[in-house]
Amino acid sequence: MNDFLNYTLFKNGVFILTTGSLVSVLLTFIIVRIGLLFLKRLLARFFKNRNIDIGRQEAIYKLTAYLIWTITAITSLEIIGIHITFLLAGSAALLVGLGLGLQQIFQDLVSGIFILIEGIIKVNDVIELDGMVGKILSINLRTSKMQTRDGIMIIVPNHKFIVEKITNWSHNSDSTRFKVDIGVAYGSDVAKVKDILLACAKNQSEIIQNKEAGHDPFVRFVDFGDSALKFELFFWTTSIFTVEFIKSNLRFDIDENFRNHGVTIPFPQRDIHIKNQ
Repeated sequence: MNDFLNYTLFKNGVFILTTGSLVSVLLTFIIVRIGLLFLKRLLARFFKNRNIDIGRQEAIYKLTAYLIWTITAITSLEIIGIHITFLLAGSAALLVGLGLGLQQIFQDLVSGIFILIEGIIKVNDVIELDGMVGKILSINLRTSKMQTRDGIMIIVPNHKFIVEKITNWSHNSDSTRFKVDIGVAYGSDVAKVKDILLACAKNQSEIIQNKEAGHDPFVRFVDFGDSALKFELFFWTTSIFTVEFIKSNLRFDIDENFRNHGVTIPFPQRDIHIKNQ
């Protein structure tokens, strides 16, 4: 066994790589991997007892895992005989050159650390970035994964969350307010229009009905338009990512109920008066 562990695999000057050191590194990585699995379970129980949201859980675990893997990598280098201080000193010029050429990557790495620590964006948050609405599936150290409503997976560099303006629809609360615009013909019974709109909102199971919390649907008479009386139907929902389906179902229901109650949705029109000279 000693002969096997002391067998030299590679030798270059004072550096000697033996079977024993290689086995030690492999065992170290296996032990760390298994340890992280147990740590994740322990943290999950800890977070559950304190009602910490899933996004913050993921951030804390990933930061801890990154730190442990960094220490493991440095320790592994020491085990096989590569001293990290010597390595850094000998490659200082190379690191400077890489730093100048990889500034964007370092910016993404630093942004990822800030995102994970501050929790400004968390897993399952619904955000709007560059005109696209998507759900955050994962936040890594350099990039994050976002899925759009079309099911397209987008890899987003983390610096975009820091330097650009984004809208986080689910940052402060699980529910968000949305609206549907409606126009009816002049001469319509506005009280009836209001009742129909509220009834349509109450028919949708995904729309919150909570008057005490101030999250009950309501109707606003916006303006006297050129061709229509303009209304807005406001509602709250927790189904933020699929809210466009809720809006679509509302419009179907509103159109059907307007037809049944004789309420007309007008189309833009102009009257032309011709004067005889």
